[in-house]
Amino acid sequence: MRIKSELTAMIREFWGLSNRTRRMDDAVQRIEETGRRAEEAGRRAEESAQRAEANGQRLETLVAALAERIGPEFDAMVPAVTAALEPRLAGIAAQTAQAAGYGVMIHHHLLNTMENALLLNGRLASRALPRFQRIRNLADVEFKVFSQWGEDGIIDWLAAHVPVPNTRFVEFGVENFHEANCRFLLMNRNWRGLVMDGSEEHMRTVQAERLYWMHDLKAVPAFITAENIDTLLEGNGFGGPLGILSIDIDGNDYWVWKNVTAVDPAIIICEYNPILGDTRPVVVPYDPTFTRFAAHHSGLYFGASIAALRHLAEQRGYEFLGTNSNGINAFFVRRDLAGSVLPYLEEIKAFPSRHRDSRDAEGNLSHAAGVDRLALIGDMPVIDVSTGETLALKEIDTPYSNAWLAEMA
Repeated sequence: MRIKSELTAMIREFWGLSNRTRRMDDAVQRIEETGRRAEEAGRRAEESAQRAEANGQRLETLVAALAERIGPEFDAMVPAVTAALEPRLAGIAAQTAQAAGYGVMIHHHLLNTMENALLLNGRLASRALPRFQRIRNLADVEFKVFSQWGEDGIIDWLAAHVPVPNTRFVEFGVENFHEANCRFLLMNRNWRGLVMDGSEEHMRTVQAERLYWMHDLKAVPAFITAENIDTLLEGNGFGGPLGILSIDIDGNDYWVWKNVTAVDPAIIICEYNPILGDTRPVVVPYDPTFTRFAAHHSGLYFGASIAALRHLAEQRGYEFLGTNSNGINAFFVRRDLAGSVLPYLEEIKAFPSRHRDSRDAEGNLSHAAGVDRLALIGDMPVIDVSTGETLALKEIDTPYSNAWLAEMA
């Protein structure tokens, strides 16, 4: 009887999941249909604007032809001609303005529809993640909604497992926050957040978005340094316990994390530079004015190796959980909370990268790959944070482990 009861419960759960999946599929189809209708309306608005513009151009041509035909007397006729054409010109102007306004409205409607579709698909992916089951490594739970790679899925999985002290996040180096680690967390789980970037224009863009009033989000323009980070965190009301701290500033990431004392994050996400290898804990020397492409035209000289971040995490009381599969972001959990997530990871893996975003001296993509990327910046200095030694990158005998070399090949 117990087996029959369990089978019945399993069948009911299966049908319940199937029904929810069908309802979500229907919702996706409705959103896609709304997007198609909005796109068609946008095309009609654009065609209307084009017709209005063509009418105006034909009118200008007609006036020019009349002036040429009539000659000097045309100037005397201009007031009468203008008065006669004024209603038509006003109509064309009104038609153009209406078409432009309609186009803007449709544009915003399309963006809203696309964002809703992204969120819905993200929630479907979130529900499909294994909960409280062993996974091979963090790559198994990746999915992308607003993140650059697969960080959305990893963060969502961690948020479901780690007992965070509160649902607050801080993320800096976000540009306009359209592609960021914590945007899905904000919109899907309604966390409260502080985002910072060195560009005032980027922060104004965030403040003008609908999500800025729909969620408890604060956008602050600031060029982050090791000296000002604590002041910025405390001054904006985000000192103390924190759910997630996400660091991505393409430069002084290591030094900023090392100097953060104003917050106590449960989870830390920090960008590493896979070009620097995985065998030595090396980091670019600190410069409070550091910018990636000013430091080296290739854009490959910045940040810290994964070994350096692991070394710092050990000192700060954090356990390394792994990285995303594209070899960009590393994930850490505070040591006293590690028992909530480590048992579900079969391996702690740091991935190398295969991206080829190097630039030549003129600023064009040069697509250097593999170990050739390191050769481009071989003369640049780094600091081994375990010894304090400063050396050139080319002086490191074996910057990559055999495992990384095999995956990069």
